[in-house]
Amino acid sequence: MKYKILELLTRADGYVSGEKISEKFNISRSAVWKHINALRKDGYEINSSTNKGYRLTVRPDTIDAGLLEKHLTGRVYYAKEIKSTNLWAKSAEDVPDGSLFITESQTGGRGRLGRTWSSPMGDGICMSLYLKPEISPAIVSQLTLVAGLAVSRVIEDAKIKWPNDVLIDDKKICGILTEMSAEMDRAEFVVIGIGININNTSFPEDLADKATSLYIEKGVKYDRNTIITDFLDNFRTLYNDFLKHGFLALKAEYEEKCVTLGRKVRIIRGEKEVIADAVRITDGGELVVIYGGKETIINSGEVSVRGLLGYN
Repeated sequence: MKYKILELLTRADGYVSGEKISEKFNISRSAVWKHINALRKDGYEINSSTNKGYRLTVRPDTIDAGLLEKHLTGRVYYAKEIKSTNLWAKSAEDVPDGSLFITESQTGGRGRLGRTWSSPMGDGICMSLYLKPEISPAIVSQLTLVAGLAVSRVIEDAKIKWPNDVLIDDKKICGILTEMSAEMDRAEFVVIGIGININNTSFPEDLADKATSLYIEKGVKYDRNTIITDFLDNFRTLYNDFLKHGFLALKAEYEEKCVTLGRKVRIIRGEKEVIADAVRITDGGELVVIYGGKETIINSGEVSVRGLLGYN
């Protein structure tokens, strides 16, 4: 119950009366007071006024596993620091479907094509969703696009670079890595790793022109728990649509937010490189490009946007 009250206070614009909280959750005023005090013991600063009610003023700058679990069908696995949430999720046993692995700091995460993705303590979001969808391994890669779309719904002004990055102002703010364990005709489990730069104030010199954070772009600090819960809610909606209707149900919104389309792209496979025009996304989430006067469907290999991004 205290987490439901916390969410109400988090989303409120000012004070919320004890009477309103009591009526909304059908609990007594004394029970409201007990839950408020429990939140204060957890590090939340909540002002109280006889005439106005309660107002959340300061949240502890840590991941709140109990709050996040309210937005999941599974459970939360939390660690203050870990090498990689994806590696942790893949090695865990007896994990319920719809669980979340999350950490304050990731020291050895991996991005696509073996690139590293690390996050300093408390600055960003490093998490992995653990799913058991009854789908063919052939379409698991489409879940990367579903996750990217969910992130773009949460972060204002965000665009998607096909297939696994989310950008603000042509700089990377989020990377996604999807992995699976599969049998011949079905995925045993899928792990979707999501890294989002939230309150980073700077980046190493070699990344400064390629990466950004919400703080750098907007000039304010963000509450990570709110962003995570918003992501989980949006992902659940999109994921359910995907399971029922396939990627086709999400395609129009994805194409609208995909910055890759209408641009020159560099397609790299091994040591071969081709420059092409990105024109559309297929019903199955692949990228359609034109070069040599012909359309080609791209579903693997490196694709980067030429002349647009600082991390080509």
